[in-house]
Amino acid sequence: MKKLSITAIIEKDPEGWYVGQLEEFPEVISQGKTIEELNTNLISALNDLIEIQRESTLAQYKGKKIIRRKLTYV
Repeated sequence: MKKLSITAIIEKDPEGWYVGQLEEFPEVISQGKTIEELNTNLISALNDLIEIQRESTLAQYKGKKIIRRKLTYV
């Protein structure tokens, strides 16, 4: 199965921190002392965004009969 691929746009600030934003999800922004730490922080921020969006969307359907189905992106 092919995995979903996302792109980080990374800059190094004057204090030496790496600051990144996800190209596909521009609201996901984080920082790290290393690129590896930044990557971990960006994935964590993306997971947080997805959970917040999930909760918000499901709240709109509260009390309604719905079907939820997991999709695989390829």
